[in-house]
Amino acid sequence: PLTPVPMPVWQQQLKWLSDKLMAFTGLVLLSPLLIFLALRVKAESPGPIIYKQERVGKQGKPFIMYKFRTMYEEAEANGPQLSSLDDNRITPFGRFMRKYRLDELPQFINVLKGDMSLVGPRPERPCYVAQILEKAPHYYLVQQVLPGITSWGMVKYGYANSVEQMIQRLEYDMLYLENQSLLLDCKILLFTIKPLISGKGM
Repeated sequence: PLTPVPMPVWQQQLKWLSDKLMAFTGLVLLSPLLIFLALRVKAESPGPIIYKQERVGKQGKPFIMYKFRTMYEEAEANGPQLSSLDDNRITPFGRFMRKYRLDELPQFINVLKGDMSLVGPRPERPCYVAQILEKAPHYYLVQQVLPGITSWGMVKYGYANSVEQMIQRLEYDMLYLENQSLLLDCKILLFTIKPLISGKGM
């Protein structure tokens, strides 16, 4: 059976503190970039600057995750749909932001609020969580920790464009849960930098 191994208490406390400090510092230092991105999103197409989406967090608790809007306003008029590289619902500037994962920057606010961590399993939308649990019941184990802006699954697998791919990526999240440590978190953060620089975020 899969058995998550929690971090030692002192590491959990240090992770909580470093999450808050890094998220706050990130928002302050990147504020000129955040303002620029917000203005570009607003100028390119009608709609809100920040896209709010319900995700499932720790202990199965729903929360609202923040992102810069990368799609046209009525992109989900027909209900939730997973995105892909050639998705025509994505705006030109939205495509650029996704390449460098700039659309994820508002999630520093989620970290400050306590909804997310910098590193942890990627949170999914409730409708997809239900589908994943049908095929992979052990998925509930990822809800024992805070979800993250980045994860071992995002580093090793990347974005998932289907429920099947989410289940494949789940293998890396389970590896993370079995080997949790501050050292692993640092490793994941370092590995996250490469796709940001190379523009292979999506």
